[in-house]
Amino acid sequence: MKIIAVIPARYASTRFPAKLMQDLGGKTVIQRTYEAAANTKLFDDVFVVTDSVLIYDEIINNGGKAIMSVKEHESGSDRIAEAVENLEVDVVVNVQGDEPFIDKEPLANLLDIFRNDYDHKVDLASLMFQITDSDEINNPNNVKVVTDQNGFALYFSRSVIPYPRDVNAGVRYMKHIGIYAFRKQALLDFYRLPMKSLEASEKLEQLRYLEFGKRIRMVETNKGSIGIDTPEDLEQARKLF
Repeated sequence: MKIIAVIPARYASTRFPAKLMQDLGGKTVIQRTYEAAANTKLFDDVFVVTDSVLIYDEIINNGGKAIMSVKEHESGSDRIAEAVENLEVDVVVNVQGDEPFIDKEPLANLLDIFRNDYDHKVDLASLMFQITDSDEINNPNNVKVVTDQNGFALYFSRSVIPYPRDVNAGVRYMKHIGIYAFRKQALLDFYRLPMKSLEASEKLEQLRYLEFGKRIRMVETNKGSIGIDTPEDLEQARKLF
């Protein structure tokens, strides 16, 4: 089984433009993320896929591998699908370009899902972790997920799911971490399928997979992701680094 990591990297981020080219301990955020992914030793190859010449040159000039997007894309999945369409791979892992503090263990657990999926029941896998703070649960920027008894996603939402009509029911609230591992065919199918109403409403691309019957296996972790979405996040990352 050939497994690669692909890091979609847009230059013009809405909330923090050029964040991937900001300095983090003497290297850019995107270079740190690339090196962190490569240093896990989990992947046969690691690529940055970008629409920016600046980001492309940053990776290439530092000895990495990068692919320029040919088309404009609305989502990271679309950008990755274009990049891997002609590559001989089995599983593609989407690593977020603004998350330079990659933890190897949850990624390894994601890949084990595919290694043990002998009947090919899993189209893609992703991560989640439990949140208990009411502000976090109610924050629409925190995407929540509910699963069936076998760990397959039933729905993702920015709203509170499930709704706590009975606060003593023992419900656990799970926050989705946007790291995915795809079978290549599932990724290519996504690329060719239209956006439907659920995805358009919530602005969550993973809902396209569910709307078209793809099976998303969720893996619980006790470690949340550390992303850089704002200048304040960058300052915190510098302190952590």
